[in-house]
Amino acid sequence: MTINCKEKLIDLSSPKVMGILNITPDSFFDGGSYKDEKDILDKVTKMLSDGATFIDVGAYSSRPGAKHITEEEELQRIIPVIELLVKNFPEIIISVDTFRSKVAQETINAGAAIINDISGGKMDENMFTTVAKLQVPYILMHMLGTPQTMQLNPEYKNVTKEIISFFAEQINILHQLKVNDIILDVGFGFGKTIEHNFELLKNLSLFKSLDAPILAGISRKSMLYKTLDITAQEALNATTSANTIALLNGANILRVHDVKEAVEAIKIVNQISF
Repeated sequence: MTINCKEKLIDLSSPKVMGILNITPDSFFDGGSYKDEKDILDKVTKMLSDGATFIDVGAYSSRPGAKHITEEEELQRIIPVIELLVKNFPEIIISVDTFRSKVAQETINAGAAIINDISGGKMDENMFTTVAKLQVPYILMHMLGTPQTMQLNPEYKNVTKEIISFFAEQINILHQLKVNDIILDVGFGFGKTIEHNFELLKNLSLFKSLDAPILAGISRKSMLYKTLDITAQEALNATTSANTIALLNGANILRVHDVKEAVEAIKIVNQISF
């Protein structure tokens, strides 16, 4: 199971880690942490040395109720960072966390390699055709509503079945457009209750039926810290526990704030893989 990132084939049969770089002032865990080039380069150097295969850069906060920003502001935030990273780490594989096709186009032009779309193509009608034209891997995530509305009152009759159905429909469209490398993300915390999130974690292996790699983005999310009545800052141990469950249920990529611990979880799980 491989994906093609800028002519580099990445084998996902052994799980990989995607480190998170939020360049937003208001992300739920690390908002505002990286204010200048040195902070950004130090953080990315550490994530890469700790074993990250991918670095996911986001300039639009998608936490519940986050402030909406314009396309222009998103581009002004993210393009200089992509250029900075490509200049300092020529071999880096950058994923861009955006739902906007113009941002996708311009960041790939600047040196990014993957598009990570929280809306699964639902917030920009040009996203799928843009990804098809760019011929880059596409992370297809499920979200109910928008970041501003998703947690108001999320309801499903059967959350697992409904998301599998959503993925099947979107994958069919992408395949017709000749998009080959599709990665699935069930969207923990994006229009789901805590119960929905744990049901999806329990049932993650069922998404293997769609014949696409699975990304698990659970790192320090509220499903963990609210369950334990702690803060996001205290949720590293819970994150490792949840990531281990995700790996045992077939996750191919862990999207995390803490790379070293995720790499260690993969090494331990790989010892019992069969």
